[in-house]
Amino acid sequence: MNFVKSLIKLLPARPVYAHCDIPCGIYDPHNAQLAAQTVLKMVQKINELPTENSTVVDRNNFVRMVMVKEEHAEICKREVLILWTDYFKSEHLEKFPNLHDLVWKTTKLCSDNKRGVDEEKAMELIKAVDEIADIFSQTKK
Repeated sequence: MNFVKSLIKLLPARPVYAHCDIPCGIYDPHNAQLAAQTVLKMVQKINELPTENSTVVDRNNFVRMVMVKEEHAEICKREVLILWTDYFKSEHLEKFPNLHDLVWKTTKLCSDNKRGVDEEKAMELIKAVDEIADIFSQTKK
């Protein structure tokens, strides 16, 4: 038993995250929608920053806004993938045959928004997440 305890101490540990694999049945696209809206807001705020004669405060705000934008793009991706992998079922795909492609494109938009500062891409992300949310609400009826 001491050997096992010693081995566990030596093995690298890393945190593991999951929504719920019980399954709990509590799913909601709201967090993805909020994250997508945050991405758009950060893109708009970044674009409003002065490009010439920027101050240390401006540069600090830029870095913080980029960090928030990227963090929320990742939250959005994670929340969409939770819906995809844990909530949506084969009968949903039968009723909404574009769902697979929509989720794939939405997660790609999350990545695009992490990489760039493009208001059009951020609006596309909101539209795609809202479409997933609409499908989600239709499956609840």
